[in-house]
Amino acid sequence: MQRDELVDLNAFMTVAEARSFTRAAALLGTSQSALSYTIRRLETRLGVRLLTRTTRRVAPTEAGERLLRALAPALDDIATGLAALGDLRDRPSGTIRITVSEHAAQSVLWPALAKLLPDYPDIHVELAIDSGLADIVADRFDAGVRLGDTIARDMVAVRIGPDLSMAVVGAPAYFARHAVPLVPQDLADHQCINLRLPTAGGLYAWELERSGREQRVRVDGQLVFNNMPMIVRAATAGFGLACVLEGQAAAQIADGSLVRVLEDWCPPFAGYHLYYPSRRQPSAAFALLVETLRYRG
Repeated sequence: MQRDELVDLNAFMTVAEARSFTRAAALLGTSQSALSYTIRRLETRLGVRLLTRTTRRVAPTEAGERLLRALAPALDDIATGLAALGDLRDRPSGTIRITVSEHAAQSVLWPALAKLLPDYPDIHVELAIDSGLADIVADRFDAGVRLGDTIARDMVAVRIGPDLSMAVVGAPAYFARHAVPLVPQDLADHQCINLRLPTAGGLYAWELERSGREQRVRVDGQLVFNNMPMIVRAATAGFGLACVLEGQAAAQIADGSLVRVLEDWCPPFAGYHLYYPSRRQPSAAFALLVETLRYRG
């Protein structure tokens, strides 16, 4: 491959991701006319149109999308190789992108980062807060955080937190009007606050277990959220029972504004793990972050 071909491919990918010749030209430090010429030269060489252009937007054609999918892994490998050169420097450096849920970010990642980053000013971290199950390879993340039992086998998984447990909770005002549930079947008689799952789009079935006996309970009620803090808030206001991670309601349980029930049906399970592709060659910055996060409890 000729040197100018690499330049053209990088220009195409920048325009396709920015969806704008103006923004892409600013990112590349060139003029719009020069960038337009570069894209036309690439399209002429390949014999296909890669971008559709209107007065309002720029978007990849079908051929452009196919080229983007082919380029992304190769450019990721190049970026990883360049980042690995930081190993030759005295201090770890580079940018690390992680997809993570809000609870994991607040309870595990941020406390560790707040201690690590002041000592390593050349390390930059981007956290994408998302409760969905992102494809870290396709979305070009360096790593993700998930519960231990949801990680694909072809990934490296590093435990970064203790076991977790669910908590079924309700406000004292709610229990003043309703009997306390003693077994999962009693939930059918209660107003329950549902969680809309971000990836599949369905409602979360409450996962309860005692003595190895598992039950997935479909609950019903007036309210559905796709956000755990709002579920806790609604439960605290007395609108029904909620099933959340214990840590998400720890403060309310401690001050008595929420009461736990069915606690013997909520055993601990594998907590948060950092995961990344097994083929990844970790940079010094990434290796340092992994060791900082590694759970040693």
